Amino acid sequence: MNHQDTAAALLPLLGGAGNVRTVGHCMTRLRVTVADRALVRGAELRALPGVLGVVEDGESWQIVLGPGTVARVAPELERLVDVASPASADVLAERGAALRERRRARNATPGKLFLRRLAQIFVPLIPALVGCGVIAGAAGLLANLRWLPALVPALSAIASGFMSLIAVFVGYRTAKEFGGTPVLGGAVAAVIVHPGVAHVTVFGRQLAPGQGGVLGAMGAALLGTVVEKACRRVVPEALDVLVTPFLTVLLPGLVTLYGLMFVAGEVSAAIGRCAEWLLANGGAVAGFALGGLFLPLVMLGLHQALIPIHTTLIAERGSTVLLPLLAMAGAGQVGAALAVYVRLARDVSVRRVIRSALPAALLGIGEPLIYGVSLPLGRPFATACVGGAFVGLCHQLGYSVGATAIGPSGWALFPLLAGNHGPVRAVVVYGAGLAVGYGVGFVATYAFGVRGPGPEDVTPRRPPVPPLP
Repeated sequence: MNHQDTAAALLPLLGGAGNVRTVGHCMTRLRVTVADRALVRGAELRALPGVLGVVEDGESWQIVLGPGTVARVAPELERLVDVASPASADVLAERGAALRERRRARNATPGKLFLRRLAQIFVPLIPALVGCGVIAGAAGLLANLRWLPALVPALSAIASGFMSLIAVFVGYRTAKEFGGTPVLGGAVAAVIVHPGVAHVTVFGRQLAPGQGGVLGAMGAALLGTVVEKACRRVVPEALDVLVTPFLTVLLPGLVTLYGLMFVAGEVSAAIGRCAEWLLANGGAVAGFALGGLFLPLVMLGLHQALIPIHTTLIAERGSTVLLPLLAMAGAGQVGAALAVYVRLARDVSVRRVIRSALPAALLGIGEPLIYGVSLPLGRPFATACVGGAFVGLCHQLGYSVGATAIGPSGWALFPLLAGNHGPVRAVVVYGAGLAVGYGVGFVATYAFGVRGPGPEDVTPRRPPVPPLP
């Protein structure tokens, strides 16, 4: 089916246009909020051609379509919803109100809410991080090769602009997520990156611009939101336009300068030291463990909790050493998929899924393979959770590899690599790690990951995708 046909097929299975409240998407998933969950035909959604998995999360449904496809299906579905009459949505909203409240109360656990809010704060920033990271990689490559020396400063300035103000964007997003005025959250967080903080002394030390990074920005904006909500409750309406913004910026700003920046700076530095210590002392063992745990984290949606850690490492040290290690899990997944493709020579359905999902997996989007191949078959998911040991060992031997931005992995991470011996050696170490991941995933899955020879294998049924927090 083309994208219009896919959207048209999805709509009735979601309960019709009147049942769809909002339509959105991330890199691989179509995210639809419905008025009445009882009208959604989940089993038929999972069986629809092109759907790689379905996630139920309260009143929202996340339909895994894969990268590229989801960005084209989402606007088509929105268009179909927009042309429908809104009257039916109001009726369905009343019918489903009680059900939604019960579902929301059941799913509103502190852990799920925390991860969901982290995602809402940081995921919208990833495109800018990726774009600036690629530009920074190009600038570093030109500088090392001594090409176009006049262009390098311009590229460095473009790449550094967003990172120098990332605290402002994090503050804006944090305030928006927690119900404050976004621009006031950005204003409070902006004090962290202002050069004037260098003249402020706290606990006998001078502050440095950027100290505390994204953690400090989140804390400052969250505190600002608390103050703003308190002001809205007690300040008279006639004075609200002046007093509330004044106190919302002033009080959290002072707390940020005289406490939060110092504490957040110490925590950020500790995160960096912990990551370095783990790889310097754990080496191959640490790399194996981190790489092996990443796919289960992605499947459960828990990888969102790593975004602030990656961002903090990038802000503190210029790159995150954890992302190249975690990307090795995707390499094992690719090797496992290739082994399944070879072993199940007569299973046309599985081989078709692998052919369509493999290009995205090579670029670091592993969900299509997870939900379409590894998880349904069972064993390949376990054997794909290997890799990272080689990169961890190289780090222990003194060849550190990091990523200057978060978001992509696989082959898409090559332009973002940096290392203590220059980008060329970083590319060599990372590329060798991918090759090891492909090879180990293939061999382990070919030998142990597929039950029975190809002719006897039967296309597996897809299990339900577990909900994201």
